[in-house]
Amino acid sequence: MQCTLGPEFRNDPDAAEAEAILRQCVHCGFCTATCPTYLLLGDELDGPRGRIYLMKQVMEGVAPTRSTQQHLDRCLTCRNCESTCPSGVQYGRLLDIGRRVVDAQVPRPLQEKVVRWTLKEGLNSRAFGPALAAGRAVRGALPAALRDKVRPAAAAGAWPTRTHARKVLLLAGCVQPAMMPNVNAATARVLDAAGIQTLLAKDAGCCGGVKFHLNDQAGGLAQMRALIDAWWPLIEGSDVEAIVMNASGCGVTVREYGHLLRHDAAYAAKAQRVSDMTRDLGEYLDELAQALQGRVRPPAGTIAYHPPCTLQHGQRRRGEVEQGLRALGFELRVANEESHLCCGSAGTYSVLQPEIAGALRERKLGHLQALAPVEIVSANVGCISHLQAGAGDTPVRHWVELLDAALAPAG
Repeated sequence: MQCTLGPEFRNDPDAAEAEAILRQCVHCGFCTATCPTYLLLGDELDGPRGRIYLMKQVMEGVAPTRSTQQHLDRCLTCRNCESTCPSGVQYGRLLDIGRRVVDAQVPRPLQEKVVRWTLKEGLNSRAFGPALAAGRAVRGALPAALRDKVRPAAAAGAWPTRTHARKVLLLAGCVQPAMMPNVNAATARVLDAAGIQTLLAKDAGCCGGVKFHLNDQAGGLAQMRALIDAWWPLIEGSDVEAIVMNASGCGVTVREYGHLLRHDAAYAAKAQRVSDMTRDLGEYLDELAQALQGRVRPPAGTIAYHPPCTLQHGQRRRGEVEQGLRALGFELRVANEESHLCCGSAGTYSVLQPEIAGALRERKLGHLQALAPVEIVSANVGCISHLQAGAGDTPVRHWVELLDAALAPAG
């Protein structure tokens, strides 16, 4: 696809990247068949190919409209289209650039501005935990849409105290410690059982993904630099072998630090090292399966697994969780249909686009519940929370909690 940048973009390095990505596109349409919003809405402009044409027009100098902005907003950024694109188009990167350019030219209504500001500032603030606790205390009185987001939390178990020669660095996350505190503790216990010590860096905050994808890209990049600064003493001085992510949404963001900070002379090398060290927790399952053989007592019944888009499409990693848990004896199954499609969570998407997110959740849960599972597991806090709100009596949790609960004491 030919693209000639408008004069206002010719000195913009991001626009140059967008131009290069657009030229990779051959307009084949394979992406539309795997786009959740296109399949749901049936509008070409709510699929990757249509959005690509909209962004091409904007980059060539055509003024975007409110309609352009809304079509880009409806994208889940699930990157399923990237997994099926024969040309290797990096659609997610193009969309980040396109959204920034469009938002700079199209003012949003006041109500949207307020909601988006509250999300990008509130979710990763120190006030989030107390606010969530207050919401839980009055959950029954909350509106249904908000009540779905304020779920009861399982208590976190004890953090292991043993030290090991092998060490990994874990990102606690911005909302996960308050929403699902047991996930990090379960991660530390499972790794400890395999002889791996989990470290947390003091003052490590948000990965920057929330702000970056809500078009506060400067704020997101500042959080990325701050997180690198918090991690750096441990990376350099504690023999850390990897940075482990148990939230795949954070993982896909941190894996891209090297690219996002490539023009920052002070952080480019550090950012690339952080990206190179980042591993999803599922990547440890092969060796966990070997280390924990004979110590795992899987529950009876089918476990339905939803692989998050940020894991299977964003990071191109899917098989480790399925293969590792099956090797440990779990009866793990993915949905027979549409296991590649998004559940509708997509970070803040379920708040900003509740109707589409709700329809995608019901579609996803229909396929998962068809397996008659005793519980549903996933690998990202957003997916788990979103599915939990519609799953009825079927428990939904992180797969590492499943493994932790099935782990017998050593000896």
